Amino acid sequence: MKQLLFSLLAMSSALIGTFIVIKFSEWARKHSILLIGFAAGVMLSIAFVHLLPESVEHNSHAIIYAFVGFLFMFIIQHFIFFHPCHDEHCGVHLGTLSTFGLSLHSFFDGIVISIGFGANAYIGLMTTLAIMLHKLPDGITITGILMHSKKSIKQIIAYSLTVAAFTPIGTLTGLFFANQISHLIADFLAFTAGTFIYLSAADLIPETHKASNKKAGVCLLLGVIIVSFLGHIAH
Repeated sequence: MKQLLFSLLAMSSALIGTFIVIKFSEWARKHSILLIGFAAGVMLSIAFVHLLPESVEHNSHAIIYAFVGFLFMFIIQHFIFFHPCHDEHCGVHLGTLSTFGLSLHSFFDGIVISIGFGANAYIGLMTTLAIMLHKLPDGITITGILMHSKKSIKQIIAYSLTVAAFTPIGTLTGLFFANQISHLIADFLAFTAGTFIYLSAADLIPETHKASNKKAGVCLLLGVIIVSFLGHIAH
């Protein structure tokens, strides 16, 4: 069960990101719009630099599932979590949708760890390293979004634990259903990319446009650069 052990390490990396933001919660709440910009950059970079290229490499038609993921989040937001926002401080659905999207991403990360070790130990270790490197900014991302949504510290910890826990859940799923799902991993990755693109373009970036603090745009670019750089190191 070494897959589960490494999956728990990846989970802890995300929680470290969460507790870094909580440690500086006073600053984070005051400047939450900067964290929203950073979150948008992280999600866009993960989608376009990591998930989509990886999915297309294994299945040239996987890109259609990114479109499906995008439409899926649109339907979820407008027909299930619909809430019209008219001011800068509205974050009713933002935290819920982002938690859903990042939980989905964490679940597929866990499956990838399982499949990596199923190939051989080296691939498994390299896969886990890559996931751990981007889990830290993932933890910062979800915590920043939840703070911007005016969640309490207890709620933030609960939501963040939920997101992080989906990594070992995904690993266990991969262990028990490896033969059934291994050929679908490219489609899953593309679908997740579509949800990230939607969250960034429809929710996070518009929030930064409402704000008077234009540094949020710089933080978006910083998120893109950091995730791209960490991905380069991992590969």
